[in-house]
Amino acid sequence: MRSIPLTFCAAAVVAATLVPASAALADSDSDPGSGQTGSGSHATLSVTPPSAAPGGEVALRLDACGGKEAKGNSDVFVSEARFSPAADGGLFAQARISSDASPGDYDIQIVCADDKGTKTSGTVTVIDRDQPTPLAPVRAGGGGTAVLTDQEAHQDGPGTVQAVIGLALAAVAVVAVAFRSVRRRRPAED
Repeated sequence: MRSIPLTFCAAAVVAATLVPASAALADSDSDPGSGQTGSGSHATLSVTPPSAAPGGEVALRLDACGGKEAKGNSDVFVSEARFSPAADGGLFAQARISSDASPGDYDIQIVCADDKGTKTSGTVTVIDRDQPTPLAPVRAGGGGTAVLTDQEAHQDGPGTVQAVIGLALAAVAVVAVAFRSVRRRRPAED
């Protein structure tokens, strides 16, 4: 007869754990420094990393473009960026920053090769060469995230992801202990 209150308590613990976790994940997804920009009708352009040194390379990702091709131009690119289908949907291109580019923000204009001629735009920031950033990022590890690792090294305490994982593990432990204690209290039936 105790299984109903125990089930209710376990469900309440799990719900109390997952509600703050989902809110924390929603807050982390809305980070303004993610490099996502766009002003087109339906297409969204993301630039990774959002800032690069002269001679560096950026990855461009275009979501919701009607066609299977697009072209991107910027005064700071060495040549036109040609988008092609990505394995997980959307369109993908890489662009190299001119080695003689001056620090500052540069506009990127994208035109989709669909029947509507969908256009979108974004921004890439060129940083001074003296700032620590890889000129040719290694694709086997961090890629172009070296700029972000310096910022993350100065964080105090665990981040959002670590907090969510900790809460989920604590909820699983509480449920496991509760079910184990119920099993021990039941009398053996012959």
